[in-house]
Amino acid sequence: MILSCGENCARLKRLRGARQARRLTRPAAPRHRCAMARAVQAFLLALRDLPNARVLRILALSLALTLLLFVAAGAAILFAARRLLDHGRWLGESGTDMASALLVLLLVAGSWLLFRAAAIVVVGLFADGIVAEVEGRHYPAAAGRAVPVGWGRGLRLALASLGRLIAGNLVALPFYILLLVTGVGTVLLALGVNALLLGRDLEAMVLARHPDRPRFDRGARWTAGLLSAASFLVPVVNLLAPIASAAMAVHLLHLPRRAPTMKDRG
Repeated sequence: MILSCGENCARLKRLRGARQARRLTRPAAPRHRCAMARAVQAFLLALRDLPNARVLRILALSLALTLLLFVAAGAAILFAARRLLDHGRWLGESGTDMASALLVLLLVAGSWLLFRAAAIVVVGLFADGIVAEVEGRHYPAAAGRAVPVGWGRGLRLALASLGRLIAGNLVALPFYILLLVTGVGTVLLALGVNALLLGRDLEAMVLARHPDRPRFDRGARWTAGLLSAASFLVPVVNLLAPIASAAMAVHLLHLPRRAPTMKDRG
């Protein structure tokens, strides 16, 4: 009996030793980076790309066209609405003036969406140049495998983004109006809606050059859209937002999705 107990104890020790050895030799599972953290890192990397000479040239040209389109669209809307109000004789002169003032306020309140819409169309035309420049500097191997996106496809992507912008915000419009009484509810809802839309737009823009790459993680896509949408809200910063967002999408596509292990570093 004593011998049997000793054998059992020895057997248990051997089993424990084998288990510990397997734990030590078992390769560590890859640690996946937080998708939101990757999006923030991509945004910070994009800010470093802005001082680049070629990026600045694209920025200046796209900004000039965006502002021109923005002013022209706003003036056309105001002129058309004013003409429509002029035909509404039932309002009277004072009513027409009041309606015009209300329209101006609505245009000011909607200028964020109007500027974003203009920026989408313009940046869509220059997107391939922006993405190619950032990829060439930071990810030359990926740039060599990229599929060129011509003006035609870039315009189609831009118009598709514009369509999503209009449709998404028209669907949310009743809720925007209902939340006006809360003071901040409309702004927060608009930020959330447009974060979803912009995340989708940025993903489509970079995947057009790399159709074989997987889509962004949901958290990364939403965070990238949120950073982009928030940057459109800040005066002066919103002028840089379209180019910075495009560069951010490039980095987000190519940043590794898992944290480097000791084997990768060694």
